[in-house]
Amino acid sequence: MELSHVTFSYPGKTILRDFSLSVAGGERAALMGPSGRGKTTLLRLMAGLEIPDSGTVTGIPPQGVSMVFQENRLVPGMTLLENLALAAPKRERPELLELLAALGLSGEENSFPASLSGGMARRAALARAAALGSPLVLLDEPFTGLDEENRRLAADFLKTQFRDAAMVAVVHHREEAELLGAAVLTI
Repeated sequence: MELSHVTFSYPGKTILRDFSLSVAGGERAALMGPSGRGKTTLLRLMAGLEIPDSGTVTGIPPQGVSMVFQENRLVPGMTLLENLALAAPKRERPELLELLAALGLSGEENSFPASLSGGMARRAALARAAALGSPLVLLDEPFTGLDEENRRLAADFLKTQFRDAAMVAVVHHREEAELLGAAVLTI
């Protein structure tokens, strides 16, 4: 994944100017900085959800990007298992159940998102990203709503599931970057 001399603006406000970043398979980067600096916008550019005003974004995998947004974005009328299958329709049920189990969600596969705590829903969103299994994973505040024990569990899960992927995460604390084994980039 590479962004080269990217500039991006919303009407009346330039968010990124001449920004470059390269992340190879197996590399992990953690973006830190004050609110409004363009961290989420950067992830959206890397996912192909936004188009830069100038510069180039290359390396978006043709099979899609494993992404966790700031909001969990689970489909309310679908069970957790159905949410995972939606992201990865070719994966078998036992594989999807293993992803849920690895995040402490065994027995919740038939639960609907509204019945989950915030931390459980966040872990389900992480499992859904892993179900796709893209070589590019983008995480916007992946540890939101997780206590210390579940942050560690989630970080270990992400490092295992995306061992060979290029990973970029927006985090607010250096400890979160350390959990992911990610180099900190301040923007």
